[in-house]
Amino acid sequence: MSTSSSKRVVAVVGATGRQGGGVVRSIAAERDFTVRAITRDAGSPRAKELAGPGVEVVTADLDDPTSVEAAFTGAYGAFCVTAAQEHPPERETAHAATMAAAARRAGVAHVVWSTFEDTRTFVRPGDDRMPPLPGGYVVPHYDAKGAADAEFDPARTTFLRTAFYWENLLDENGDGPARGDDGVRTLALPLGSARLPGIAVADIGRCAHAILRHLELAGKTVSVTGENLTGAELAAAFAEFLGEPVRFQDVPTTAFPTELGNMFRFTQDFETAYAGARDPAAVRELHPGLLTFRQWLSETAGRTSR
Repeated sequence: MSTSSSKRVVAVVGATGRQGGGVVRSIAAERDFTVRAITRDAGSPRAKELAGPGVEVVTADLDDPTSVEAAFTGAYGAFCVTAAQEHPPERETAHAATMAAAARRAGVAHVVWSTFEDTRTFVRPGDDRMPPLPGGYVVPHYDAKGAADAEFDPARTTFLRTAFYWENLLDENGDGPARGDDGVRTLALPLGSARLPGIAVADIGRCAHAILRHLELAGKTVSVTGENLTGAELAAAFAEFLGEPVRFQDVPTTAFPTELGNMFRFTQDFETAYAGARDPAAVRELHPGLLTFRQWLSETAGRTSR
């Protein structure tokens, strides 16, 4: 397909990150838009790897609103995401406000904002199941994004509520659940019997790309998942893939740092609202190539030795 300059431009924030990189790669594969890949350093090795037909790499910094507006100028669409691992929640919200304001000023027709539920709207004051963290947050990397929803123009924004990355279930060698002292692999998560909505990171990018094709989705919330699986179901899939037993071990939320413990407690205690809002069948209508957990294991974990 031609990469004519007449194609509509989509500006992608965080282009060298997981979600932003997924959006860039999805669009570059289809070439139905021209990508403006936004990064803090267009000269970095990771940024240079993105450059190619239909992909322009540009420098902008979310701490510099003028640079973000310049990067958005002339774009039909924008994918906006914040980096929870790099910044405190207040800065995440400020960065979201910068992107929202830049999109308004630049006249971007369709923004896809990667967000989550604000868990504070579910947890009543005094509920000690999820102890509050500094700033009154419960799950900061959810709450900061949810709070920032109000910064975006609702008529021009699709609120893309994402899910747990399946990539987080692999060890540093990509081998899956760790092997215990008894030699048996164990998937240890504080899930109880709750279903955990999960998705391949690449599919978040593909879903965002699909949303950008549908301007009628502006003003709507789209909640995505690949599958909603219990810990026991995840362990069974790993066992099938690895060809050896994998046990699921439910552990207390206190075994994790407070933010992650609260995240898993939210997953358990508000399963109806959280997993219930994420229907794989509905997501597959948007993105027919959506991977199941077993398909993702075969495609991703299968690249490493067992």
